[in-house]
Amino acid sequence: MSLTTYKYTARNSATGKKISAEVQADSEASAAKLISEQGLAPLEIKVSSGGSNNFLGALLNRIPTKEKILFSRQLSTLINAGLPLVQSLRTVLSQTKNQAFKAVISKVIADVEAGSALGASLKKHPKVFSPIFVSLIDAGETSGTLDKSLDRLAFQQEKDAEVLSKVRGAMVYPIIVLVVMAGVVAFMLVNVLPQVQELYKGFGNVQLPILTRVLLAVSHALIKFWWVMLILAGIVAFFTVNWSRTPAGKKFFDKAKIKIPAIGPLFMKLYMARFARTGATLIASGVPLIRVLEITAEAVDNVLVGGAIKASIEKVKGGKSLADSIEKSPYFLELVPNMLRIGEQSGQIEQMMEKTADYYEKEVDNQVKTISTIIEPMLMVILGVIAIIIVSAILVPIYGLVGKNVIK
Repeated sequence: MSLTTYKYTARNSATGKKISAEVQADSEASAAKLISEQGLAPLEIKVSSGGSNNFLGALLNRIPTKEKILFSRQLSTLINAGLPLVQSLRTVLSQTKNQAFKAVISKVIADVEAGSALGASLKKHPKVFSPIFVSLIDAGETSGTLDKSLDRLAFQQEKDAEVLSKVRGAMVYPIIVLVVMAGVVAFMLVNVLPQVQELYKGFGNVQLPILTRVLLAVSHALIKFWWVMLILAGIVAFFTVNWSRTPAGKKFFDKAKIKIPAIGPLFMKLYMARFARTGATLIASGVPLIRVLEITAEAVDNVLVGGAIKASIEKVKGGKSLADSIEKSPYFLELVPNMLRIGEQSGQIEQMMEKTADYYEKEVDNQVKTISTIIEPMLMVILGVIAIIIVSAILVPIYGLVGKNVIK
């Protein structure tokens, strides 16, 4: 059931202060109930003019991973302490700060009170709770180990977020440096070079070097048509982002991630760690192997690696071991099938997948540090080359004029 964003004005029962905010609910009555549960007396409730599907609404109502990790940890602790499920959910609700997440949890509580299983209630919110999340909850409810499943789930989310954070961190520094570098170059082209050109005009019809003329042409283009370039850049960015969400676009970018030198091996190790960690968590919770493969195919977040996992499903159904099913795939690193084979032969596939995940998570960490170490001198070299080009475009004509005795 989709949620609607409601804009409301309410009065705080304790302080008497008026509050204006937004809440997500499936109806106006549900919105009023959610507001009342926060100790507020609703004065006015209406559908938000921005709706819940626009970009800004999606951004404002985004639920961070850390909120879901905290939800899993708290719920696991409360259930393990012997509290009933509904009471545990209400306790977690009272401690949740994110308003969008509070709305979702409230809906889950209503469904559970109506007789639905927790997994089935969570499944109604696919944008918040992933298939991994739902499958682990289903398995925990079926086996009577919901608290352990929630604890494994929180651990898996923490590991995934930690590794992804390291990879993103390695990408942020060079992007910032390149943006600053582009800003400095643009400043030189727009403000410095035109002044140098005025200086050269005083020496008559002197033929400037081609490098200087090229940079002056770029400078004039930036000054006169900067707005056109901005519009074109915006159009290109818009169509690139939208194309990247299509099957063809996603396949192109996913392939690029694992083929680019230096970056490719990093992403491959990230995908192997994600595959192994997710698989170990699901198997430990009692999820059947075929379902584990179906979920991990989506969890790796790469079309090519996911396709290789899906291809292995039919082979496993045909009687082959998982290790043999993925051994010849170019989208799996050699260690993965070898570790899986040991796990299948010893009956410890969960433990082997955990060790594989630990190994590749450490490898990702080491490679991120290596890339960061290499990137810094590379950026300095690029910056130096750009500086030499610009300085040469300014000084070479002056030396040429001196050589021709134009400047005396």
